[in-house]
Amino acid sequence: MDWIRLTKSGKDLTGLKGRLIEVTEEELKKHNKKDDCWICIRGFVYNVSPYMEYHPGGEDELMKAAGSDGTDLFDQVHRWVNYESMLKECLVGRMAVKPAVPKDYHEEKKVLNGMLPKSQVPNALAKEGPVSPSYDWFQTDSLVTIVIYTKQKDVNLDSVRVDHQYDSFRAETIIKDYSYLIHIELSHAIQEDFSVRVVANVGKIEIVLKKKENTSWECLGHPLENHNSLMPKKDRGLYYRKCQLISKEDATHDTKLFCLMLPPSTHLQVPVGQHVYLKLTIAGTEIVKPYTPVSASLLSEFKEPVIPNNKYIYFLIKIYPAGLFTPELDHLQIGDFVSVSNPEGNFKISQFQELEDLFLLAAGTGFTPMVKILNYALTNISSLRKVKLMFFNKTEDDIIWRSQLEKLAFKDKRFDVEFVLSKPTSEWNGKKGHISLDLLSEFLKRSLDKSKVLICICGPMPFTEQGMRMLHDLNFSKDEIHGFTA
Repeated sequence: MDWIRLTKSGKDLTGLKGRLIEVTEEELKKHNKKDDCWICIRGFVYNVSPYMEYHPGGEDELMKAAGSDGTDLFDQVHRWVNYESMLKECLVGRMAVKPAVPKDYHEEKKVLNGMLPKSQVPNALAKEGPVSPSYDWFQTDSLVTIVIYTKQKDVNLDSVRVDHQYDSFRAETIIKDYSYLIHIELSHAIQEDFSVRVVANVGKIEIVLKKKENTSWECLGHPLENHNSLMPKKDRGLYYRKCQLISKEDATHDTKLFCLMLPPSTHLQVPVGQHVYLKLTIAGTEIVKPYTPVSASLLSEFKEPVIPNNKYIYFLIKIYPAGLFTPELDHLQIGDFVSVSNPEGNFKISQFQELEDLFLLAAGTGFTPMVKILNYALTNISSLRKVKLMFFNKTEDDIIWRSQLEKLAFKDKRFDVEFVLSKPTSEWNGKKGHISLDLLSEFLKRSLDKSKVLICICGPMPFTEQGMRMLHDLNFSKDEIHGFTA
């Protein structure tokens, strides 16, 4: 809030008295000191000297990119941060010669009629990435079906995200670490609801749209930005849609379960182990935070049909009274809107293949990715012998969904949970303290000598980093450990 107040004060934060300039590489290199620090992000140059003392990661982290193109470093650390909004008063101007970026793939503004141009993929990308996908469309009197041929066999409903807003139709398909985009201004109006089907064994995705009027379409529509392009997922900008707050209820004294409803014209399923970003405008500035969706509850999840109602997304979020983002989220009224991004994350469901022992280490709201992992493991992995959760909290009152975890352990004999408290009352009979080698070596016992193991860990950054070091000390391999660090 102090930084936001400074940006609204009218103070000249660039030193250029409101002018925007073109910055050469030579000029950029000159501004490489703490009191004179310019950084380029995606072709735009910012004077970040005034922001130094406000940067949560500290001055040294910013200085790594001083006088240079910091795009890659920014993307590695926190590509989800809305720097355009946060630093808009620090904008110096554009790079005179843009830093090397992948070629922008724009199609000419021509009508799409089923005679499709080759997907725009550079030669280097084509060699490294998957075979270039393609698409086609056909129609009946009342329906239009768009077919995406991914040429991959491991696609599912999680792989495709579809949004229809106004005249814009957008379908993004994730193929391994790449993103394939269809982005079209449709030639005719369609109804809000549509269906998405996947034929997994041939890698085909069908999106069935309902026409508003039963007339024949001469063409599908006109291409919009980056239509029919394939690029590394990390290079595709985050896409947001507005979701409506349906309910919020207490999970503990300071953590709430929020339920958001997707727009009727959106298909979005967040894969297990992945997170999204929530975006709110606070004091005129867009603030973005990552959160991992959970199930509505641990127990009801096991009774749901194979294809549950995917119009709702649930989040367990701790409210920090002195924070910037969570109090604002908590003040939202039922019916208000929150922007939700496409999913991100590097957890792969393939890590579960032939898994026998699954160990989960969670601290506080680091429990959230474990919810869907627990559900998926207990319902889908036939080779699984046991799942154990070690849940670290300060007090008993801080334990999220304690009764549900205990009921689940009673109901499914493969599952066991241990609670560890750092500030327990004198009545507490369970484990005490913080994460340690002693606690872990006792907890992480394989069901068989050479059983296939996966250990997932999530919590505050110091907890996760310390825990991962200890796991390596206990001779677990890199492939047996997944740390959630978003």
